[in-house]
Amino acid sequence: MDAEMSELQAHWWALTFRGIAAVLFGIAAVFWPGITLLTLLYIFSAWVLVDGVIRIVNGVGRIGKNQLGFLTMVVGLVQLGVGVYLLRHPAVSFATLILLIGFTLIISGVAEFVASLSSDDSSTGKTLTAIVGVAAVLAGILMLFQPAKSGVAFVWILGLYALITGPLLIAMSMDVRKMVDSGSRRKR
Repeated sequence: MDAEMSELQAHWWALTFRGIAAVLFGIAAVFWPGITLLTLLYIFSAWVLVDGVIRIVNGVGRIGKNQLGFLTMVVGLVQLGVGVYLLRHPAVSFATLILLIGFTLIISGVAEFVASLSSDDSSTGKTLTAIVGVAAVLAGILMLFQPAKSGVAFVWILGLYALITGPLLIAMSMDVRKMVDSGSRRKR
């Protein structure tokens, strides 16, 4: 249990940063739905790069401690790859951007849901992680089945997903932080 507590203490901040990045992206997407494709590409790339780097750092820190470290790292690498690809190829078509975003959300959502099933966290943490995973999968599927019908609807779906999951990630980080604090008080 001490190893698990020290792991949580070392990585609770990652959820906070992922949540803040999601909220900032969601605000930009929802309140500026008419942004150009190029601006959306850069904003989404920044979000995915930040989230990917945090997942990689978190995953590397977990490798050998539990089975989710490798999965977290792989999802982070996929996100990093998508972000770098989009930054290097800003002239991608709208359909390509939607496909990349949709598949990224589905992969990320499945990983979050699997993490919720195999987590030893509190029931609140497991529930929030499952909700984040399901929301990502649903948003990804919506995007894949509505590829280029409406640019504004696409941006809103993506923005609403980010505005829902961002606060959930922040709430999970607070829950983990509370567990860490109560665990360190018990040691004294």
